[in-house]
Amino acid sequence: MTSLFLTILNMSITASYVALAVMIARLLLKRVPKIFSYILWSAVAVRLLIPVSFTSSFSLLRLVQPQGKAGTGFMEFVPQSMGMQKNPMVDAGISGISRFINSTLPAAVPASSANPMQIVLWIASIIWITGIVVLLSYSVLSYLRIRARIRTATLVRDRLFETDRITTPFVCGFLKPRIYIPTGLSEQELSYVLLHEETHIRRRDYWIKPLAFVILTLHWFNPLMWLSYALMSKDMEMSCDESVVREMGDRIKGSYSTTLLSLAVRRSGVGTGSPLAFGEGNIKARIKNILAYRQPSPWMAAGSTLVIAALVLGCSANPKPLAHPPQLSSQPLYSGYDMEKLMNNKTLYVGNHIKVGGLIGGMPRPNGLEGRGIELQTKAQPYGVTVYYVVNDDTAVLKDGASSGEPFYRNSILMLSLIDNVDWITYSIADPAGPDDGSAYTFTLTREQAEKMLGEDVRSYGKDQTSLRQLIDRLERLNFNETGSAV
Repeated sequence: MTSLFLTILNMSITASYVALAVMIARLLLKRVPKIFSYILWSAVAVRLLIPVSFTSSFSLLRLVQPQGKAGTGFMEFVPQSMGMQKNPMVDAGISGISRFINSTLPAAVPASSANPMQIVLWIASIIWITGIVVLLSYSVLSYLRIRARIRTATLVRDRLFETDRITTPFVCGFLKPRIYIPTGLSEQELSYVLLHEETHIRRRDYWIKPLAFVILTLHWFNPLMWLSYALMSKDMEMSCDESVVREMGDRIKGSYSTTLLSLAVRRSGVGTGSPLAFGEGNIKARIKNILAYRQPSPWMAAGSTLVIAALVLGCSANPKPLAHPPQLSSQPLYSGYDMEKLMNNKTLYVGNHIKVGGLIGGMPRPNGLEGRGIELQTKAQPYGVTVYYVVNDDTAVLKDGASSGEPFYRNSILMLSLIDNVDWITYSIADPAGPDDGSAYTFTLTREQAEKMLGEDVRSYGKDQTSLRQLIDRLERLNFNETGSAV
């Protein structure tokens, strides 16, 4: 259940950024017919329902992409392994927010039988499930009460029913939607009501709104999703109002607004998955929109369609990883380290093999060794990296001092400073022509050892190039014995 909650949480964070983009777009497109704003909310729905998506260079989420899963089909802001991490880390896509959240997360206590983060996530999952049950139960009970009130409604014609037990017209029913009206409507009011509600039925809004509420219940803990649901419902109703004006002409704006005001529901149905009521909420805004509505020209409609299509595509696509320009061989190094490459590949997560490989590529490698790949240990703590080499020139290895392990211990400390959640680094060197029948020898350094050597958390050196140079200078002055201890 915790895993499912984390998946929903990541989807909700992604949808939050999309919802903010849609809200900004609504403000910029406020003169455009509301049907376009209504369509825009489909991008938020997709993000709330589907955990994976395609990647594209044209993605509005590029500015907030988390490093750990960049370029994949899933945007992971909160890692699935968070409950097992000694120092849990969140990558919210915005560095300031990430630092604030991470500073509040509980760290693992060595003597404790359970990771505090696991307990927090388990409690959060229970609260999440409870909220879903409460909201769905309330919505079902509300719907049953409405069905009970219209049980005695009288058929007028086709799918139009009349009853004195309601105060405003609405559409109700999932398989066979019907229009229910209160008694006493004039012929003019009835014509407006029927056209408005028939528009809902034609567009299948009687399915869309309940589905939107079910999606909302899955993400009920996110305030932005409640706001999105309210704005989506508002755009839905305004677009139907505009359809009535477009069909009947500008001359009915005044009388239609009067009808809307006289039949306004006293309380908003937002948050209950209520039927599609004619006078539902936002009456003042809807009347202002009706009076200001102008039918768009064909060019404006075509342009708006292209803009909306581009926005939906940009919000639905995951960003591809940023392509870094190839490093020129003439680029100056600092003590053999490619500083720009190291900083570009700094990462919160050891599971990001692209970043880890980039870090290794930015570090000096003793002559006489040939790289044979890396292995990441991310299934459970402690997390680690194993870098494999094979000896192809024993003389060069001895000359560079690699047999003592010093270059590897220095590189290990650099990697520990640039990968936030890695616990150990191992270098494994196979020597096919060596005296031990090709067996490998290894050099391992843990974060605990590194912090003991330097007397502080080595991650503090990874904040910028200046600090990283200071660490390199400090490591150059250290000598390492065979166990990796500094002397």
